[in-house]
Amino acid sequence: MKIKIPVWLWLVIVLETLPMFFGPYVALTTPAFLGGPEAETITFAAYIYTARNLAVGFAFLIASYLRSAPMLFILIFVRFFTDAIDLPTFLTFELASNNGRLIGIFVFLYYIPALVALRYLWSQMKGETT
Repeated sequence: MKIKIPVWLWLVIVLETLPMFFGPYVALTTPAFLGGPEAETITFAAYIYTARNLAVGFAFLIASYLRSAPMLFILIFVRFFTDAIDLPTFLTFELASNNGRLIGIFVFLYYIPALVALRYLWSQMKGETT
């Protein structure tokens, strides 16, 4: 099911996709990212994190190229679900230097755009016009 992707949805797709490539780069170049402040070497967790994020990132690229509403819906849902766990984890383990900024980033750059995109894609899959 190919859909027309409006500009705003392209922006959401970019917001959802970029961390899938930047995150692995940081994980493989900064041991403290997954190993804690005293980490000096990259651990197996960085490689697992990299593999999983790159898989989702490339799936986003394919789904975008195909303009597939169901694929985009599932991938955005996966990111939304992951981010819904990531934010409380960051807050619980005090991994952010500024909790307010972190909450703002998650709410305004991940949660709200993802929910709007999911609603739009759902309506496209059901054949409704928005």
